[in-house]
Amino acid sequence: MKALTWQGVNELSVERVPDPRILNAQDAIVKVRLTTTCGSDLHLLGGYIPAMRAGDVIGHEFLGEVVEVGSEVRRHRVGDRVVVCSIIGCGRCWHCEHDLWSLCENSNPKPGIPDMVWGGTTAGIFGYSHATGGFKGSHAEYIRVPYIDYGAFSVPDGVDDLNALFASDAAPTGWMGADMGGVRPGDVVAVWGCGGVGQMAARAAILLGADRVICIDRLPERLTMTERHIGAETIDYTRTDVIAELRERTGGRGPDVCIEAVGMEADSAGPQAMYDKAKQRLHLEQDRPIAVREAIYACRTGGSVFVLGVFAGVVDKFPLGALMNKGLTVRGAQQHGQRYIPKLLDLISKDELRTAHLATHTMTLDEAPMGYDMFKNKKDGCVRAVFRPWA
Repeated sequence: MKALTWQGVNELSVERVPDPRILNAQDAIVKVRLTTTCGSDLHLLGGYIPAMRAGDVIGHEFLGEVVEVGSEVRRHRVGDRVVVCSIIGCGRCWHCEHDLWSLCENSNPKPGIPDMVWGGTTAGIFGYSHATGGFKGSHAEYIRVPYIDYGAFSVPDGVDDLNALFASDAAPTGWMGADMGGVRPGDVVAVWGCGGVGQMAARAAILLGADRVICIDRLPERLTMTERHIGAETIDYTRTDVIAELRERTGGRGPDVCIEAVGMEADSAGPQAMYDKAKQRLHLEQDRPIAVREAIYACRTGGSVFVLGVFAGVVDKFPLGALMNKGLTVRGAQQHGQRYIPKLLDLISKDELRTAHLATHTMTLDEAPMGYDMFKNKKDGCVRAVFRPWA
C-alpha cells in the first residue's frame, strides 16, 4: 500500500510499504478515508521527538471504514464508519478504567523509552515515534488499529466525514484542556494558539460556560477564523504586550484559566524567542516554553494553567517561583480522547460543535509532502491539510 513516511529531518516521502495485518485478536484493519496533519506532527518532521526511524509511517488523526476484525472484537464489524482516537488504550488497566487513556499501561510495546525519557510508561500513539510504540501511522491507505473496541467510535449517520475527522484528536484534545483546566461558568479563559487544537479548546470553553474566551496568535487568517467560527476574542501578539492586554481585558486580574496549545516550537515577538531558539539549536534545552511561561505570568492568582501543546524534554527558565507564589494549578497531558469522543460526536451531530472549517486544504496522499510544506510554513493560509488516500 501507499503511505507517507518520515525519512529524516524535514524529509518526507510517499512510499510503498507492507499492508497491515491482524496481529492480535482485538485488532482491526481500517481503510483510511481521511487523515489530517496535526501541529504535533511538525515536531516529528523537525526532529524534536526522540526515537524516529527512517521509513516510519506518520499521521495519527483519521477516519475510516472497518474492513477486517480480529476474533475477539465485539463492538465493531466490517463496514462500520469509525473515527479513531489517536491514543491507543487497552480499556482494562487501572489508568484506562480511570479515564486516563494516554497513560495506558499496556498499549505501548516499548515502555523502556518513555520510562527512561519521562520517568513513566505512557500509551501507544499512532505514527508518533518508537517512544510511543512505533505504530504505523494513518497517512496510509490502511492501518492496523489495536484494541479497536476501545479506540474507535461509530460516526452518526448525519455527520459527514470531514466534520467527524477532527473528533479523532483536535477536538478531544481541545476539550480536555478546557475540562481538565477547570473551566467553569462565568470564567475568563485565555488560549495560546489558534491552530486546530487551540480553536477547539476555545470552543469547548465557550460550551462549558466561560463568560469570555480570548485567543492569542499572530497569523491573520487564524485570528479571523477563530473569531468567525469559534466566537472568541483574539489578540495578535505581534501588536501588543499580551500580558498587559489580558490584564486590561480582565480588570487587572488576569484570566481564570490559561490553556497553552502551541507546544515545543513556540514563538514570540520578544527577545525570549531568540534566546530559546538559540538554546534549542545548540541542544542546551529541548523545547521552547515561551507560551507556557507567558500563560503562567498572565494567569490570575489562584488560577489554572493547562499545557496541551506537545513537549518532549527539558526547558529553561521555567517560572517555578511565579507558579508557587501565585498559587497556580498546572496540569498537562496527551489527550484522553476515549473520555470525550462520544460526547463530541453528539455535539457535532447537533451542530453545536463545528470542525470542518479547519480543513483549509484537501489533497491526495501523493500530494502529502506538499501539504506538510504548506502546513509547516503557513502557506496559502493553511490551517490543516487533509489527505484522501483513495482519491
